[in-house]
Amino acid sequence: MSTILEQIRGSVIEGNAKAAEAQVKQALDSGEKPDVVLNSALIPAMSEVGQKFEDGEYFVPEMLIAARAMQAGLKLLKPLLAASGAQPVGKVAIGTVKGDLHDIGKSLVAMMLEGAGFEIMDLGVDVTPEKFVAAVNQGANVVAMSALLTTTMPNMQNTIKALTDAGLRSKVHVMVGGAPVTEAYAKQIGADGYAPDASAAVRKAKELLAG
Repeated sequence: MSTILEQIRGSVIEGNAKAAEAQVKQALDSGEKPDVVLNSALIPAMSEVGQKFEDGEYFVPEMLIAARAMQAGLKLLKPLLAASGAQPVGKVAIGTVKGDLHDIGKSLVAMMLEGAGFEIMDLGVDVTPEKFVAAVNQGANVVAMSALLTTTMPNMQNTIKALTDAGLRSKVHVMVGGAPVTEAYAKQIGADGYAPDASAAVRKAKELLAG
C-alpha cells in the first residue's frame, strides 16, 4: 500500500479530520483513484476502529471522532465516486423512530455504515413509518431503526407493518437497535436483524445483504 494511503488510514484511526482531508486531497492530486482511496484507506481504517471498539480499546467518543475524520475524507471522494458510477455496498435508510429524539447512537451507526461503503439516507429523528416506506420506494434495501425509549419501541413494529401494508417488506432488510432493544424483541416484531452497537450494525448489514 502506498505511504499516503497508510497515512490516511492512520489519521482516520487517530480521529484527525484535518489531516485525513488534506491527505485524501494529496492522494487524489497525485493520481490515486477515488475507489482505491475508499477501499484501501477509509474502509479498512473504519474496520479497524470497529475492531478496537469490540476489543474495548475504543469507546463511543473515539468512534465518533474517527467517524468524523473518515467523513472529512469521504466528502472529497463522494462526487468523484458518483461520477465514476461506483456502486455502494447497499443503500440504508436509517432513523430514530417516531416520538424519539435521540440522535447520537443513530448518527454513529450511520457514519460507521458509510465508512463501510454503504450509501446512507439519514432520515433523522422522530421518523414516521411513512417516511421509512418512502425511503424504500426511493431504493433503500436496508431499513435501520433506532429507539432509546421503551415507549417508542412499538413504532418499530408499526414501521414493519407499514412496509408490509405497502407491499415492500420482501424487498428490504430491517435492522433494529438502541439501548432498550434486544435480540428477542427484534424477533418478536419480525425484524431481520438486531445490533447492540455501531460496529455490530455494520457486520449485521453486510450479513443481511450477503443473504
